[in-house]
Amino acid sequence: MAPKDFMAEGLIKFFSDVIGGAFVLTGEAAQPYCSDWRGRYSGQALAVLFPSDTQQVAALVERCAAQGVAVVPQGGNTGLCGAGVPLAQGAQVVINMSRMNRIREIDAVNYTMTAESGCTLSEVRNAAEKNHRLFPLALTAVAEHCQIGGNLSTNAGGIGVLRYGNARDLVLGLEVVLPDGRVWNGLRSLRKDNTGYDLKHLFIGAEGTLGIITAAVLKLFPRPRTSVTACIAIADPDAAVRLLAHIRADCGDTLSGFEIISRSCLELVFKHIPDTAEPFERRYAWYLLVQLGDVLDSPLENALRSSLQNFAANILEFVTTSDIDAAERYWKLRKNISAAQKSEGVSIKHDVSVPVSRVAEFITRADALLNRAFPGIRIAAFGHMGDGNIHYNCAMPDPAQNRIFIDRHEAAVNELVYQVVDELAGSISAEHGLGQLKRETIRAHKTPLELELMLGIKRVLDPGGLMNPGKVL
Repeated sequence: MAPKDFMAEGLIKFFSDVIGGAFVLTGEAAQPYCSDWRGRYSGQALAVLFPSDTQQVAALVERCAAQGVAVVPQGGNTGLCGAGVPLAQGAQVVINMSRMNRIREIDAVNYTMTAESGCTLSEVRNAAEKNHRLFPLALTAVAEHCQIGGNLSTNAGGIGVLRYGNARDLVLGLEVVLPDGRVWNGLRSLRKDNTGYDLKHLFIGAEGTLGIITAAVLKLFPRPRTSVTACIAIADPDAAVRLLAHIRADCGDTLSGFEIISRSCLELVFKHIPDTAEPFERRYAWYLLVQLGDVLDSPLENALRSSLQNFAANILEFVTTSDIDAAERYWKLRKNISAAQKSEGVSIKHDVSVPVSRVAEFITRADALLNRAFPGIRIAAFGHMGDGNIHYNCAMPDPAQNRIFIDRHEAAVNELVYQVVDELAGSISAEHGLGQLKRETIRAHKTPLELELMLGIKRVLDPGGLMNPGKVL
């Protein structure tokens, strides 16, 4: 037996002793956990492990570090940048957190919840709901599958950022297994703790490259009692930018969602998603979904309708509803855009952000560059207008032509889009992260000093480079 095979056999035995053989997958059984949700990235794993508690995670990581074996933390594996799967080369172990799915504590008075990282986002939201509280992180397509550890590791955004902030803003404390197997217990539920560096923020958004989040203290909020949704047809994105400022001035912090949808997105939804229909008799180029919510039994629908009527210019048509089922029919159009695009085939995806005031300028300028360079291109623009995050996805309508187009022109399309993003002082990754997808690209969009500081943090926490290698940096 070769030394390498002997080492692998010894590791597998150790893993089985720690967590039980049933929770150690190898060979073909491991393969489903070695490819990403989009099917773009796949690799090989020495084993896929399913620990059940923090001590088991620590023991597994410590042994891997001692043997020089890389570790890939994995949550629900719903990421879009390849951060949660192993690379194609090298001996790597995937540590899947799905068995660590306990709600450890809910303190309704302190408005906090302590949840393990394997809890799905839906489970966390439902637990808060049962205690008459709200955990506001809302991801439209994958809430039943994504896990809170992954949400925090990618600093997830979603449709509630306008009012509640990103995942980073929803965390008070963390428990993390470091790359050497030590456990940092930072599970503090304090709103104020001014005792030095706030270490939790190193791990939020780090995509598992600095350690494995095993549990978190999450902020809860009052549960809204009333809500209203408006579906609005607008003339162009510039009208949307001005309307957003207008509604915020009229309705304040009751405004919790402001999503923009282009016509091309709706066409894909109608084509691939059952039980969806035009929101109005007429067809328009741009739509908005706007949501207000309040803990008071206030007449939100009247307030929103009045705000829209007072704005007037460039609103082509609108409807408001406080009926939950009716609102869900409108939100179904937004929530299924990604699924519809996936059914249509591969596209060149961009997850960008610019200052909210410049969203319309970004769309106008990027559209003009791409239409000039690639006549006939289909641009699906949609997303979180309220926080400046636009999903800007490009493809050719014909599937056969599209595959050739992507193979030949993906780099050129990215260059044009990112050129506009940089000129508007934006970001090439608003909420999806870097992973493998943008690991090299980010070098052109960060200053040398920023990269130096990031690499310095990585070297301090993970000197061996064994924690999720090949991602982010």
